[in-house]
Amino acid sequence: MDAKLLLSAGQRSSALQTGLVVLCLRRYAATQSSRCYATQNNLGSLPRAPRKQITVVNDDGVVEWKALSIKEKAARTTQQTLNLGVILTGLVMTGGCAYFLYKEVFSMDSKTVQFNRAVDRIRSDSRVKEALGSGHKIRAFGEPTWNRWARARPIASQAYKDPNGTEHFTMHFNAEGSSRRGVVNLHTFKGPGQSDWQYKYLTLDVKGQPRIYLENTDATPQKQHSSFNFLGMQWRK
Repeated sequence: MDAKLLLSAGQRSSALQTGLVVLCLRRYAATQSSRCYATQNNLGSLPRAPRKQITVVNDDGVVEWKALSIKEKAARTTQQTLNLGVILTGLVMTGGCAYFLYKEVFSMDSKTVQFNRAVDRIRSDSRVKEALGSGHKIRAFGEPTWNRWARARPIASQAYKDPNGTEHFTMHFNAEGSSRRGVVNLHTFKGPGQSDWQYKYLTLDVKGQPRIYLENTDATPQKQHSSFNFLGMQWRK
């Protein structure tokens, strides 16, 4: 009987100890969970690192407009204004270059077009080929110089308008064939309201030979010549 009582008391003591251990473990776990939650809250409430101030130089447009200060908004506005100014300047310069290129190269009024037409005329004329030599292609260039690389000098030319409103264009340049060299002179004009240039004269002077007239409106024609329009110029057959 006494042994049974002792055994029952021991079991109750062991169960009590086990319950105390479980209770302590639960309290420990709850304490650790509270500490972790508090730590996370503290980390979340830490202040963020301040962002870099926006200036005209470093603004990349990432920060929203409403998040900018007054000073930063002024910096962004200045930057965008400068960028717009650069774009507009580029457009103006591009337009200016295109206009200059058209006036100097492609326009019917450009001296480049006048020069190329005159060169085509003298190269196709049999009298010019006979005077200069047709052994190879006839070359045309500006004033002669000792430097053989300087033949691409600007061609001497002049454009003016007379009191009657007629536009005039004069030019002279050198032409060289396989045997001789000559000087080409031309004078074209365009009356008010006209779009086509007409030749007043187109001549070639070769030393020791008579002047060759490819065009000469001042001379009295012996017969009526028919004419036609091509590339903004009137040509006579």
